Formats: sequence, C-alpha cells, structure tokens
Amino acid sequence: MIQAFGLTSNPRKELPPAADDVSFEARAGRITALLGAPGAGKTTVLRLMLELQQGRGITHFRGRPLHRIAHPSREVGVLLGDVPGHPTRTLRGHLRMLCAAAGVSVRRADEVLEAVGLVSLREERLGTLSRGMDRRLGLACVLLADPHSLVLDDPAGGLSTRESAWLHGMLRAHAARGGTILFTTADPKEAARTADRVVTLERGRVVADQEAAEFARTRLRPRVAVRSPHAARLAVLLAKQARTSQRSVEVVREGGNHLSVYGGACAEIGEIAFRHGIVVHQLADEIGDMGPGAGLAHTGPRDPILAEPARVTDAHGTAPTSTSEESSSAGPSRPFAPDAPAPATEPRRVLEQGSLSTTREPVAGEPSLCFGQSQLPDGEPHEVLDLSPAGRSADGSLTATASSRPRAPHPAGVLTARTLDALPPLPPPISVRPAASPLRPLRYEIRRATGIGTGFLTAAVVLAVSAVTAVVLARIGHTPQPRLLAAWPQELPLPPAALGAGLLGALAFGDEFRHPALAADRGTVPRRLGLLAAKLLVSSTAALVLAVLTVGCDAEVLYLVYGRELARLPADWVPLMTSWIGLVVGCAWAGVLAAGVFRSTTAGLAAVAAVPLLVVPVVHRLVNGPSVRTAAGLPMRLRETLLPRWPFGGERYLEAALKVMSQPVGGALTLSLTALLCAYLLTALRSRFR
Repeated sequence: MIQAFGLTSNPRKELPPAADDVSFEARAGRITALLGAPGAGKTTVLRLMLELQQGRGITHFRGRPLHRIAHPSREVGVLLGDVPGHPTRTLRGHLRMLCAAAGVSVRRADEVLEAVGLVSLREERLGTLSRGMDRRLGLACVLLADPHSLVLDDPAGGLSTRESAWLHGMLRAHAARGGTILFTTADPKEAARTADRVVTLERGRVVADQEAAEFARTRLRPRVAVRSPHAARLAVLLAKQARTSQRSVEVVREGGNHLSVYGGACAEIGEIAFRHGIVVHQLADEIGDMGPGAGLAHTGPRDPILAEPARVTDAHGTAPTSTSEESSSAGPSRPFAPDAPAPATEPRRVLEQGSLSTTREPVAGEPSLCFGQSQLPDGEPHEVLDLSPAGRSADGSLTATASSRPRAPHPAGVLTARTLDALPPLPPPISVRPAASPLRPLRYEIRRATGIGTGFLTAAVVLAVSAVTAVVLARIGHTPQPRLLAAWPQELPLPPAALGAGLLGALAFGDEFRHPALAADRGTVPRRLGLLAAKLLVSSTAALVLAVLTVGCDAEVLYLVYGRELARLPADWVPLMTSWIGLVVGCAWAGVLAAGVFRSTTAGLAAVAAVPLLVVPVVHRLVNGPSVRTAAGLPMRLRETLLPRWPFGGERYLEAALKVMSQPVGGALTLSLTALLCAYLLTALRSRFR
C-alpha cells in the first residue's frame, strides 16, 4: 500500500504551489490512477513521493518512508519519462548493468526481456527503439528487481491503442499478484477503463477520490457522436426539441461537421434527422470526456442541470451566436455541471483523526480531503468520517457518521475544534536524498564501461595517433629515446596516451551515465566512496593497459619502419616505465575525480589539461627556486633506512616512485590528485550530513 499525506511543493514566485496538501492512498492488489490535465501537478506529486523534490509531506510504502527502506529499488519500481541510457548500449547490456546496480542475478535481465516481449530485440541499441519499444524497456527496468509497488508517470503516453492495451494488461497482471500500481494520466477515459480507483487533481489539489465506477458515473458522461454535413442545422433542431420536451440536452460543436450530444439517444437523434431530411454520416454512442470546462477550477455556485434544458456550445464550452429563430430564443448559456449540486442543507464532510480535522466545501459526488481545522456554523448538520482503524469497515473503506449536534458559539477568527497550542505540526519537510549506491559497484562499473564502444574507440584512436607521432618524431630527430617510445614531443604538455586515459576517466562521471537504481531522473551517479573506489580501479586498469599497449605499439612500428636501433629499450627502463605508468594512471584518476566533483566530462578533461599547463609551472618554480638545503642523496638514505630488503627488489620500485613524485610533472599530478580527492570527499560528506 502507498499512503501519501500532505504532499506540498515549495511555493513559487507569485504562483500557487504545484502540489498543495495532496493526500491519498493506493491499495495493494489494485490500480490507482492520478488523473489531471497537463499542469495539474501529477508529476510534482510523484517527485515529492519519491523524495526527488523538496517540499513537505510524507509517503509510506507499506508503512515505511522511502529513505528508511534498505533497498528502495526492490520495493518501488519507478518510471519517469524515457529510459535513460547511452543510445549505443544494447537492451541486454543496459539491463545487465542495472542488475548489478540493484544487486540481482544477471539472469533476471533475460527474464524481464521475455516478460515484456523484447527477448528477440535484446541486441538492439537503445537509440533505435520506437516509442512503444521504449515503454516496454522502461517497464522491464521497473520490474527488474521485482518490486512490490510501481510508480509510473504517464506510461501510455504516445502509445497506440494496441500498445496501450498490452501495457494495461501487464499492470493488471502485476496487481493481480498483490502489487500496488500508481500511474498518472491526463485521459479520463483511460483512467476509468484501466484503474480501480481514480484520484483527480486540479491545480495541485485533490478534488475527487473515487472508485472507477463512481468516477465514470459522476465525472464522465455518455454522449452520442454525430457527423453530418448539416451539423449546425441539426444542432438547432436538437436544442429546440429538448426545450419542447423539457429535457436536459447539451449539444457541443466539435468543429466541422462533428457534434457531441450529451443527454440524448441515438434513436431520438436519428428520428429528428429523418423527419427534417438531414443526412447523417455517423451516429454512435460513446463515453465522453469530463465535459466542457471540467478541467477548470469552479469558482462560482453550480447551477442545476434542469435550469437550462438545452444548450448548444462549441468545442471550447462557449455558446456561439446563432442566426436562426430557434437559437435566439434559447436564452443565455450556462456552464454544464455533470451532477446536480448538493442542496443547501446537505451536510458537509469532516475528516477527523486524532488531532486532525478537515473541512471544505464539497464537490458533487466527492469526499473532502483537505486538511485544516473545522469551522462549521453553529448547529449545521455535518458528517464525520473516521480515519482511525476503528472507523473503517471490513473492506477498509471509510465509515461516515451523521451528526447535527449543536456547536458552541465562537468569536470570529477563533478556531473552535482546537486551540492554537493544540494545532498539529506541519507535515515533515521532504529533502532530496541521493540515490543508493549500486549494491555491486565493481560489476556495475565494469558493465557500464564495457557496454558501449566509447572506451574501445578511444583506445584505438590513441594507439593510432601515438604510432604516427612516434614515426614523425623519429624522422625529424632530436627526440630522446624514452620520449620517442611514449610519442611525447617536447612541444606537447601531455602525450596522447595520457590525454586518452584522462578522457576515459572523465567519461565515468559524465552526464551520459545516469544511475537508475531508484529513479530515472536522479541525475548522474552519486558521490559514494564505494562507487568511487570501483571507478578508480576500473579507470586505472584501463590506463595501465593503454600505457603498456602504447609503448609496445610504438616500439613495433619503429622497428618496422626504422629497424631495431630505435625500438631498443633503454637501460633504465624500470624507473622510466614506472614514471610512464604513474603519469597515465594519474591522468585517468584526475579525470575521474574532477568529473565526479563537477559532474561534467568537460570539467574532467579540463582538470587533466590543467596539470601540465598551470600546476607544473608553479611546482617547477618552487623546486628550482632559491633554497638553503637540497634533497640530494635521497636514494642512499632510503636504502639505509629500509634495513630489511624487500622481496624481488621492491625498494627499487619505491625509489622510482619517489623519483617520479620529486619531478615537476609528478609533483604537480600528485598535488592535483590530492586536491581533487579532498574536494570529492568534502562534497560527499556534505551531502551525507544534509
């Protein structure tokens, strides 16, 4: 069961909140529709429920708020908008990546693909999917962790009739297994046809919370669809016949030769058209919408239906001026109300639960759900709806108790039910909390990095550019052997391999890779230490492989073009190789950390390029500046300090690492990595404390 209490968005500039005190519940085993016109606040309500937007209120999923659920993706499946992901990733690869994020078996990907009918398209790319296939994939992502509750934002938007029927069948099957379904829609006919309960929103407030049958009876109206080349004349004749028989009939001009007749019957309309010699091309019963103007907030008193027996309006709910005698005698038009209003003596409804009591003017056929203090006139009969467990019937519905007890007189402006000291507190604030980190971060990162060809293409380009650069440098001459093997000219601040490793690291936190373990639009992957360690490990492994392949490829090309002399490794190849690997891995880490701090791939590349351009000159000046003492003889003192010899000559590698750090480039890279790591930890801890 999903229970939402007092969901209210933060106020906007000179505008009412998009969601204002929205409270409802979606029961297990049933489908609940959140109905409203575009701009009514449906998506805002879902974002408040999922703690994706700041505001007030609280939502319980089977009795617990979302931030208190250990694994939210296994409790709530969310689909907001299109499926996020790289357009070149395959369907199966995308779902396998999400399996690692949700902590489920990789076999689950094939199971949900078969369930949604995409098993034959599992090798297709996300960018090639149609709207219907994208909705199927979105439903597969939602069902991946087998959640109990499904929260979907307009899942059938843009689908054909056949695809919508399939989607609704899938939702009905999930509800039949005991799951809870909550979806939004702007189509009242879809809500009445699909849902078991319909919650109607208007301007961010709940105006109706009804069973689907009650909603169809009170909010939808049957109509007769008529198409005729003489639609204007037929509309006037229908209005005249309704006034004569004192019946409530509304004729709406839909445009062109199309009429919608509310309150009429096919047989009667056909007889009138036959008597007057009017050709009719279509005459069919339909379930209409909520009527002209039903989506607008009602600001004045509702008129009874019989107060205006017949009315001819256009598609926008306004009465056009007619030149015929019959239409001139029709009288002024009035807004249509689907139900007759309650009489003046109809009791208002009050919701009471503990210290909460609510009241507002009722809408015809709708219960009141507005929280506040009750201020009823003295002695006015009212109806009490008990929200406590004792006040529910066997099926869980609310029970109403009529009461007309007199109320004590009170001065204006003073609350009668409770004193100000006893007022209930405001709903708790909703703070945007980061999504849970992947339950298997290393698997998630490996599948994310290898699921698309960006990394492999980057490595191929780096190897090709390095080989060409090495050949050109050898032909020109005046390049030392170590720089020749690394394809690192004196004029370039960084070699191609270092720039490629920085690009691979920056892509790890780019805008392209979103973390959909909980919701589709939480943004990029959150700053979690476990996920950071996985990204650093994967990026360092890729950089190490790239560094070794670059040197090997350059040496092989130089051997083929110029012979063995230029391809020979130098005598001190161990410290040189250590320095080379440290440079490439350090650039990859700088890209990862900078992109994680600034949430941008461009920022990651900028941080990599800033090391030789900005940080190295500063470190070079500090090292070569005037100093009383120098660090000469460091290797000798290091050997004297490390008395026990390390196995396999380990002290040589440590000595090489210290030499790299003592160089301007190595010192600048170490300084940059330290600063970026501190900034990353600071932002991660700050978001956690919030």
